[in-house]
Amino acid sequence: MITLFENDRYETDRQSSKGNQLKFCRDGIWYKADYLGYEGLAEYVVSKLLGYSDLKKDEYVDYELEEIEYNGNIFKACKSRDFSNGWNLITLERLFKKVYGKGLNYTVRTLTDHEKRLKVLVDQVERITGIVGFGEYMNKLLTIDAVFLNEDRHTHNIAVLTNEKNEFKLAPVFDNGAALLSDITLEYPVTIDHITLIDKVKPKTFCEDFSEQLEISENIYGRNLHFNFNYMDVKRIVDKADMYDIKIRDRVVDVVMQMRRRYEYIFS
Repeated sequence: MITLFENDRYETDRQSSKGNQLKFCRDGIWYKADYLGYEGLAEYVVSKLLGYSDLKKDEYVDYELEEIEYNGNIFKACKSRDFSNGWNLITLERLFKKVYGKGLNYTVRTLTDHEKRLKVLVDQVERITGIVGFGEYMNKLLTIDAVFLNEDRHTHNIAVLTNEKNEFKLAPVFDNGAALLSDITLEYPVTIDHITLIDKVKPKTFCEDFSEQLEISENIYGRNLHFNFNYMDVKRIVDKADMYDIKIRDRVVDVVMQMRRRYEYIFS
């Protein structure tokens, strides 16, 4: 357990439809406290399972679990090392407002065709930043979101890295706390069968269907991410998270395996 104080707290301008978790930074380590359920567990599990993909280590943020004491309260949380290396994280929404005076989400949502939405998003980001291969990067994000049911990927929390020379590069994959039905307060209570809840989860990137988003991105930019984990891998990872109730851990294992079966073609 770590005790954190007000001067460790970090206020971010990255918006989330799921509300804002308490975030802290100390000595190059970032901490995020659970807010609506088991966000820390979701971050931890997803990051460990990304280790069973063909992503390179520097392409995603690795999370560990932690307990935080803050203002006399104890929070379950996750932690990760600062990945910026002197660069600044800027969301696509903020980047577009800076360049065009209006957000990317507004531009995307004016289009009714979902394929055009993704193409505009990718083309505009590449035009502004000079980043090559942002479409392949988006396909990786959308694959992760589909497999792990991350419902909170949108232009306020998709980001790139920039520096004082106005250079840009891809950010590693981060912010998967809304995955795996982690919001048990508002949307996905443990009193409802999680198998029923799976089909109620909707993404927010450019349409409201994970499979459609993924198919569109694959058709345009190809398949750029594959996994190779099995039940025992998932069980071993989740069992280490014994700060969470066994019912929650069993639910997470089951959700992961349900989604693995749904997207079997992504697995080697």
